[in-house]
Amino acid sequence: MDRILENFITTLRRSGVRVSVAETMDALRAAELSGYADRRILKDFLSASLAKSLPEKEMFERCFRHFFSIDDEFGEDFPAEHNTTPPAVQGAAFLTQAFLSGDGGGLTIAFNEAAGRADIGSIQSPTQKGLYTQRFFQELGMEALNRDIRMLTDEGGQEALAQVRFLEIMRDTLIERVRNFIQRQLDLYARQRVDELSEGYMRNMHLSSLDTRDLMRIHMIVQKMVKQLKDRYSRKQKAARRGRLDFKKTLRQSVTYGGLPFDIHWKSKKMDRPEIVAICDVSRSVSNVVRFFLLVVYSLNEAISRIRSFTFCSNLVEVSHLFVTYPLQEALAMLKSGQGLPILMNRTDYGSSLCDFVDQYADSLTKNTTVIILGDARNNYWNPR
Repeated sequence: MDRILENFITTLRRSGVRVSVAETMDALRAAELSGYADRRILKDFLSASLAKSLPEKEMFERCFRHFFSIDDEFGEDFPAEHNTTPPAVQGAAFLTQAFLSGDGGGLTIAFNEAAGRADIGSIQSPTQKGLYTQRFFQELGMEALNRDIRMLTDEGGQEALAQVRFLEIMRDTLIERVRNFIQRQLDLYARQRVDELSEGYMRNMHLSSLDTRDLMRIHMIVQKMVKQLKDRYSRKQKAARRGRLDFKKTLRQSVTYGGLPFDIHWKSKKMDRPEIVAICDVSRSVSNVVRFFLLVVYSLNEAISRIRSFTFCSNLVEVSHLFVTYPLQEALAMLKSGQGLPILMNRTDYGSSLCDFVDQYADSLTKNTTVIILGDARNNYWNPR
């Protein structure tokens, strides 16, 4: 596979964009058709092959911009930005020859190769910038360039000194642009690593320790979990719609064709989508757990026929309308604050709250309804009824 494309796909995967083998092959064919000369066309081709959803397209844009930024730093017009180049020096180092001859294309190739050999994609911390910058300079042959500058300085003469001044300007520009490139790679790769570590920590964190500021990241983790559940459920639904092979009926029909099973019959069982009734204790001891649970349940709304949610502390209140009227995060915030809800936040009374549910809502339960009661079962010495 094309090394540049392989590294780019690795970057996408590390950023959370799922890329299958088939999509990788499509991207390879797209890159062969578009080439790397026109970045706009290449980006459109690769985006069509690799980015499936809006969040993935946004991440693709970011990764593409950072990954191919090396050409912004070292494009073909890099030497041409400066004054007319002096004549080249015979037998000089590659950088010396490239600068003096104005070989921008050669510089681009050299920098791509040097970035790969220096393994810039492994950078994980700002403290490593100096290390990777030195590696980059070493792979580029910066020491050989400095040696040529010293030789020309020792040689003297008007032409040699003009070359020295030009090479020093180019070297300083090169150093600045390499540092900018390293910083962008750090922004790309190190940020991914920090996100991975943070997500791993969140996954193993006790729910009671969660803070409000953690909810957004938790929501992203839940979205990934929910997507996996939806994929698994959709596969089961697809198999259920098709059904299982009805061997007896197929065999009977095949008699007409001399025993050849031309007419295949399937038998399927109707799958009813479940209904969920969630009765949640919202006292402080379990509020974080309840918010997490409701976040998961309402993220699965496509697979669930109907969701009704109730909260209670000293009394029972239905809160289903909040999740219909407001975005999920906003509804959860209102649930925590109790804003606009006739709920009494005194001592938790399970007996009274569950009796209220049975008296007012028991008739709405069906054979497809699953009732989930979430709480710590502390009734605070009230009558359990």
